[in-house]
Amino acid sequence: MEKQAAKPISKAITDNADQMQQILDIGPHNFDVGMREIRILGRDCRIYYTNSLVDSSILVVMMREFMRFPNKNEKNVNVFEEIKQHLVHQQVEEVTTLNDSIDKMLTGRIVIFIDGESTGLCIDLRHYPGRTPQEPDVEKVVRGSKDGFTENIIENSGLIRRRIRDPRFRCEISQIGVRSKTDVCICFLKDVANPGLIKTIRKELKAIDVDGIPMADNAIEEFILKQGWNPFPLVRYTGRPDVAAAHLLEGHVVLVSDTSPSVMILPTTLFHHVQHAEEYRQVTASGALLRWFRFMAILASIFLVPLWLLLVTNHLLPDFLNFIGPNDKDYNIPLILQILIAEVGIETLRLAAIHTPTALSTALGLIAAVLIGQIAIEAGIFVPEVILYTSAASIGGFATPSYELQLANKMVRILLILAVGLFHVPGFMFASTLFIIYLAQVRNMNTPYLWPFIPFNPTGLFNIVIRRALPTSVIRPSIVRPVDKYRQPAKSKTK
Repeated sequence: MEKQAAKPISKAITDNADQMQQILDIGPHNFDVGMREIRILGRDCRIYYTNSLVDSSILVVMMREFMRFPNKNEKNVNVFEEIKQHLVHQQVEEVTTLNDSIDKMLTGRIVIFIDGESTGLCIDLRHYPGRTPQEPDVEKVVRGSKDGFTENIIENSGLIRRRIRDPRFRCEISQIGVRSKTDVCICFLKDVANPGLIKTIRKELKAIDVDGIPMADNAIEEFILKQGWNPFPLVRYTGRPDVAAAHLLEGHVVLVSDTSPSVMILPTTLFHHVQHAEEYRQVTASGALLRWFRFMAILASIFLVPLWLLLVTNHLLPDFLNFIGPNDKDYNIPLILQILIAEVGIETLRLAAIHTPTALSTALGLIAAVLIGQIAIEAGIFVPEVILYTSAASIGGFATPSYELQLANKMVRILLILAVGLFHVPGFMFASTLFIIYLAQVRNMNTPYLWPFIPFNPTGLFNIVIRRALPTSVIRPSIVRPVDKYRQPAKSKTK
């Protein structure tokens, strides 16, 4: 997309005023953009600001400071430096082009033009509308911090820096989108994160040429990773600052997008999406047990229904397991069709729950459980076992920490069900093998998606299966290729 040529600030303040009026159309057609004329030390000055994005209380204090200047001409006085020195704010910078001035003004800063000066002054008075930090709904923990990311990039960066007070922690900000100019921040530890990874992310962000990214982080993900039709998530989203800080200390890079209440963690593997903060808020044994339960639930969400359908339709059940099959052999609808109808119904109810007001969500649950489910069984549409196993698989999906991974697993489950219904045992074996091969060939920023399972890494696999205590975790994960691989002094060095 073609960008406009930079227009330098004119020494004639009237020329600047005409250009600003032409570009911004200040007045009834653009009510939230304001301008104030003032005379300082005998010079005409104009202050431009965005009403909805500035802190009005600080702006009033600054205007009061300007009023204290005499309005008569003062000889042998550098007006520009005098005004700059009397700006009661810690963030003041100079601007030399109108384009830069407008971009900064529309992000919540104020811009001052001085007659006779070709340089303007920009003061950061940003005060974005938003909510206070609170715990994310999908990442709640029994113990631990209850703060979470908001839609404010400044607050989000502060929540991370509060947990990593290291001078080597970097927050590089840039703007994406010719029209939206959305702030995007790259966060990393300079002496830990791999320089090649940081260089790649910078290059990909710089290459984004689009009018705007109103969907923020998801749009950035599509531009950077070029995921295509792959349903499995290649980045991990988190709304918890402690999770983001933990990954930064491992050597990952975190992308923070303005207007988004979650941040992106790069790069990630499949096993990053099955971890949860609750496992690290409990003692080691309890955390490991919670992780095993979660693994079993995720596996059940994928394989439970297809495997049950395979066993009962091909009469592969031994006599002592006959109780898990349908007791009623004369069902009216084929089992595979019952399962597919149940899958569509459960997904539809989930979507309805999202769009249902909180006060009515309980009533929706009662309708789904009592009226629809029970009456459907009595009417002969479903056998009870279909409702049981599809519900168990859905519960396993809800136990998946990553919402994106849950949706991908649901797609795999439906494909396995279709393979079993059409081709029986060979279909199940072929589809399962193809599923594993597909995941094995997926690479995320040159990172194998199934690491440490494929390629096999015993240390990494042990850390995933067993939740290792922090004092025994000396080396950072090798998958991110950290510059400093030790997160704490090695035991051999301390002896």
